[in-house]
Amino acid sequence: MDFSLLGPISVTTGSGELALGPAKRSSVLALLLLQPNTTVPLEQLIDSLWEEEPPEHARTVVQGHVSRLRATLASGGAEAYGIELATHGSAYLLRLPEELIDAHRFAELVALARPEAAPADAVPLLREALGLWRGPALTGTVTSPPFAAAAHALEEQRLAATEALARAHGALGEHEQAAAILYTAAVNNPLREGMVAELMRALFRTGRQSDAMEWFHRTRRLLDEELGVGPGARLKGAYEEILRAEEAGAGGRARGGADPGTGRRGGAGRTAQDAPQEAGASDARPTTAADPRVPAQGGRGPTGGAPGRTAGPPAVPRLLPRPPARFLGREQQLAALTTVVQSAVPGESPLAVVTGPAGVGKTACAVQWSHAYAGAFPDGQLFADLRGFNEGAAAEPVEILRDFLLALGTPPDRVPTSAQSASALFRSLVAERRLLVVLDNAQSSAQVRPLLPGGAHCATVVTSRSRLDGLVATDVARPVPVQALGAAEGTALLGAMLGAERVADDPDAAQELVALCDGLPLALRAAAAQLTARPRWRLARLAAALRDERRRLALLSAEDTGVAAALRMSVARLSADDARLLSALAANADGHLNASVAAALAGSDPELIQEGLDRLTEMHLVDEEATDVYTISTLTQLFARDEGPAGGPEGAPGGGTGGSSQQ
Repeated sequence: MDFSLLGPISVTTGSGELALGPAKRSSVLALLLLQPNTTVPLEQLIDSLWEEEPPEHARTVVQGHVSRLRATLASGGAEAYGIELATHGSAYLLRLPEELIDAHRFAELVALARPEAAPADAVPLLREALGLWRGPALTGTVTSPPFAAAAHALEEQRLAATEALARAHGALGEHEQAAAILYTAAVNNPLREGMVAELMRALFRTGRQSDAMEWFHRTRRLLDEELGVGPGARLKGAYEEILRAEEAGAGGRARGGADPGTGRRGGAGRTAQDAPQEAGASDARPTTAADPRVPAQGGRGPTGGAPGRTAGPPAVPRLLPRPPARFLGREQQLAALTTVVQSAVPGESPLAVVTGPAGVGKTACAVQWSHAYAGAFPDGQLFADLRGFNEGAAAEPVEILRDFLLALGTPPDRVPTSAQSASALFRSLVAERRLLVVLDNAQSSAQVRPLLPGGAHCATVVTSRSRLDGLVATDVARPVPVQALGAAEGTALLGAMLGAERVADDPDAAQELVALCDGLPLALRAAAAQLTARPRWRLARLAAALRDERRRLALLSAEDTGVAAALRMSVARLSADDARLLSALAANADGHLNASVAAALAGSDPELIQEGLDRLTEMHLVDEEATDVYTISTLTQLFARDEGPAGGPEGAPGGGTGGSSQQ
């Protein structure tokens, strides 16, 4: 099954093309394909489908289109391809392997091409990428600003790939092919100054100096008439390079005439077609996804700098946070991380996903292992907090990529501004390195994918409260679940924090504290902070205070860190429907239930409630101990009862901050 965005919207199977129906239905599919494996809110679909004020029944219309799309995909055998159109509260999610989307395959091919470093390999890659286009992107969608913006972004990628293909031909000395490729694109985009500048250089290198100068004057007049501006730096740069080369050629004729063997004017041992390159043509070229040139200090070997310049030693970033204090146990999880790296299939970049509920110590586990095995990654260790479950917006991939590229030695002015280009440059820089990447606090698989290094000698560890099933499906990520501590481990942690003697004086109270904290290291550390601040208190006194369920969450807080703050950030990522379901489940007395009990508590049908239970389980707010056997921890129950169903996009709870657990 293939999905097409690079032309008319279509879905093709081995039996032919599926009938998608009216434009709005195709538009719904297109918007889901533009954000694969990501929940798309119903409100975003409505805003995209109606340019004017949407009708009162807009929600029903969209729901109808989604229902018909689901049936259409099912008729084409979507399940066999791993494709599912799921409903998540008031949002929709199209799960599928992204390589089934032509726009994704296009981006991957362009990212693999290196027109300057490996032009012979880049030409077939870029030709294959451009061959995926069957017309203007997103043809058949409604005419609204969101779709126009998306189509423009895809068209920009196509033009960047066209320019990269021309550069690859130029690097091979095939300037006629480069000029032919750029000519058609420049005719269709006469105000794209960078493309016209590259065309001028290609024409000059084929000996068509007058044509090159005519393109400059034509574009200059058009800029003045259409926009009232003069030529930009790239266009003027190409013009001046050609003038300098012409002058150098004239001087060469005075000294010795035309360059032997070519009939072209040249001077001082160089040909006219080489002159613009030496005059700085590459410096005027922006870095794109298809032009991942390595800065002198940021990679191995030659880096595309000035002729004769020697590359400096590669930058070796050491971005790991300090090791977690008083880290204990977790031998099983640490061993599992080692196994993921050591048992990776040759040629693949190992990827582990450390998952578990808020406050269970995922970050601490990942950081502890990373420090222990840092020696296996001599080319550096990168670390980033993706802020997936912090207050405020999650980190954008382009923001993280900028930090990574700077740490790898990329000059600030060479860091691409788009996530796609930055991701391609990042993969290029680390392709041959032995590098560890730790991505902490991820919100979704889509947030992680642009940050994956991909090199066979790189490894990635991701932590998240979500299971990130998308990474497991498409990137063969290996889950490493982290559970709450048992009584012995929890007591040992209290001893490490408070001193073994203080815990030994009150062993029964220590075990009760572990139980009252649900075995969560974050809660136990907060409890230890309370006792550290009150050295005369016995452990039994704090245990007695924590038995009061009305005070427990407040007592298990320490400044900007606490269980309530951590849970608040998890619930804030839920839809309003799922937040209401969590609140209903919290009313269950013993925290054990099944789908029928959950449906009764929520006042809903068991079949309808199952998807909500699955999403709460995926977020580790509910645990599935066995088939249709669910548990909800006491601390989660207390939070859901106190906060109420205020989570999700329709009313995200405020207040508090979500500091990361260090155990």
